[in-house]
Amino acid sequence: MPRTIRRRPAPALVALLVATTALLAACGGGDDAADEGTAAAPAAEDGTVTVTHAYGETEVAVGPERVVSLDTQWTDVLLALDAPPAGYAADPTLEGGTYPWRGAGLGASEPIDVGRGASLSIPYEAVAALQPDLIVVSFGVQSESDYERLSAIAPTIPLLGDEEVDAWQDMAEVAGRVLGDEEAAADLVADAEAEAAAVREALPGLEGATVALANYVPGDAIYVVADPDDGSSTLFSQLGLEITPTILDRADGATGRVELSLENLDLLDSDVLVLFTNGADPGDIPGYANLPAVRSGAVATLDYADVTGLNTPTPLSIPWSLERIRPALEAAAGGGG
Repeated sequence: MPRTIRRRPAPALVALLVATTALLAACGGGDDAADEGTAAAPAAEDGTVTVTHAYGETEVAVGPERVVSLDTQWTDVLLALDAPPAGYAADPTLEGGTYPWRGAGLGASEPIDVGRGASLSIPYEAVAALQPDLIVVSFGVQSESDYERLSAIAPTIPLLGDEEVDAWQDMAEVAGRVLGDEEAAADLVADAEAEAAAVREALPGLEGATVALANYVPGDAIYVVADPDDGSSTLFSQLGLEITPTILDRADGATGRVELSLENLDLLDSDVLVLFTNGADPGDIPGYANLPAVRSGAVATLDYADVTGLNTPTPLSIPWSLERIRPALEAAAGGGG
């Protein structure tokens, strides 16, 4: 089956998780994106900041009081900065519509029904009803017309860069400037990155090892993150891991995720395999038992919430995700920890 690279996938798809359809969706952090202009300029004398993004620029008044988040990463960044949104996109796949690492942080926030699968869409009327003074959305905006329609409700920050998933560090930098607390944002980034640094120090055998983050859709194919600059690669890069070269070769420099037919399963020849199976048994795939990571025990088979925390990593999901992939990391590193 020829490769498929998807840019700007629908939110449920880019989450590299949706069981009923197909796909899901190392950034170096905020500095790289800032160098490319995908960041917030310093506050102007009139108390505004200008955020550069995929569709141009948005001027935002510093200290918005009612932020509506239609993006998992943005919601977590706001929570981590003690600025919970007035409304947030609920995930209908999960009981309660939210992720376990958030705890009760969204108790006072209004969940927004964004649908699921083929019916997933931006609920413009529900967003407008919350009377936001800022909307953050990332890849949920599929076109400039979507962005303009949201911008007619309130200033809107869509995807910051050109990748399918923004690095959460870039979001934190922008959030710090928009909220008027750059120091808190910098501390947040430092603390979260220290989590990965501690694992890397404890498991030096990971240095230079390869990794594949994959979504197995039974009866269809396997979709694998194939972009070192994508936000979903950030954590793995900080651990000293690299995307397996066979996947990079198949992607051929394109941005996004690569589609592998089950006949090409041998391309998953990574040292670490992180796999979402949509409830299926990967052992039923011919050749699965012969994969290097399977033979060494360096496989993390995750559920929907767990893999969301890796595919769209955030300062809140990183500790949760690291705990769940730690056994696979230790196996690949030759023990330790």
